[in-house]
Amino acid sequence: MNVEIINIGDELLIGQVVNTNAAWMAEQLSLSGFSVIQVSVIKDERAHILNALAEAEKRAPIVLVSGGIGPTLDDITKQTLCEYFNTSLVFSEDAYHDVEAIFARRGYKVTELNRQQAELPESCTEIPNKLGTARGMWFEKERHGEGKTIFVSMPGVPFEMKAMMTDSVIPALKETFSTPFIYHKTILTQGVGESFLAAQIEEWEKALPPSIKLAYLPQPGIVRLRLTGTAPNEQLIRNEVDAEVARLYQLIPEYIFGEDEDTLELVVGEILRKKGATLAAAESCTGGYIAHLITSIPGSSDYFKGSIVAYSNEAKINLLNITEESILNYGAVSKQVVEQMAASARIKFYSHFAIATSGIAGPTGGTETKPVGTVWIAIATPDEVLSQRFLFGDSRERNIRRAALQALAMLRKEIAR
Repeated sequence: MNVEIINIGDELLIGQVVNTNAAWMAEQLSLSGFSVIQVSVIKDERAHILNALAEAEKRAPIVLVSGGIGPTLDDITKQTLCEYFNTSLVFSEDAYHDVEAIFARRGYKVTELNRQQAELPESCTEIPNKLGTARGMWFEKERHGEGKTIFVSMPGVPFEMKAMMTDSVIPALKETFSTPFIYHKTILTQGVGESFLAAQIEEWEKALPPSIKLAYLPQPGIVRLRLTGTAPNEQLIRNEVDAEVARLYQLIPEYIFGEDEDTLELVVGEILRKKGATLAAAESCTGGYIAHLITSIPGSSDYFKGSIVAYSNEAKINLLNITEESILNYGAVSKQVVEQMAASARIKFYSHFAIATSGIAGPTGGTETKPVGTVWIAIATPDEVLSQRFLFGDSRERNIRRAALQALAMLRKEIAR
């Protein structure tokens, strides 16, 4: 069942506000068995709205609109909807009571502009808004003998739209249309590029049943493999997808670190907590990003002792006891120095494990022998210190992110032994 999304707002077009509504709406619709075929972002102007509605009606039986129904004069969606559906605004007592109640709770009086929030197109079905003053509007229009098109207009404020979609819109759409069951399963991989990974699992991918589709979703340092199964029977498609996931684990166990909403920092933290082990970090090129990732997990104080960001050579010498001779002979970005950093951090924090990074994040500072993107990562364990050299690329932001994730991945393999 196809759906088109229209997001209205000049602020979206000029980049002042990121259009998170479309992504969230598409995800929720997909999980509910609907297929989003197009997303449009348009100006809050009459001609643009009318044209977008007319074009969307040709493509999909469901058109969802967000934005443009606020209390200010530049919000003209309601008036334009009246024109499109050949109707007029009427005053809704129920809507007004809700507006009054919201303002009373906030200690304000209802202004004339806010009173106009209770004026709604006569031909629409009202959709309650528990979190704001702008009600949603549900319209139905015949499609020239092909059934009807449903148009739903909702607020652009994300938390209001989300509540309306979850509580009212999606349940009503599922009652109106028959949809298949869709099951998504995402497998998270690290330490392998998208093209190499595709080659590794090519035969498995070719053998997938027609009911299951695979999507590669790469990001710096991680490739997500999303399997989407579609079938009338929920348990049947779950079993099919889970069976394919099991085969994937047999093919690439060394690259898989989690599923769905897992993160490396979460997985590492769970292993440390389970083993009663602790962790410290000594960071140079990652500048504290590893510590940030680890401490973004609630309860990480159970296993994370702390981090030293030793960015300069002086800091490495004074805070981590790195020998000046090592820096002079091998350079700060070297196996010798990064291993000393990891070993020193483990001792200073009295931790079971320690991570250390030293590299050239860029965009400057590279040499012929150590180009931008060169990173040394070391892991100190109770028994040894391990290190590895990586060459990530020429993007500073990506290098920092990839180095941090690679360090966590190396740690995961060691503490999981």
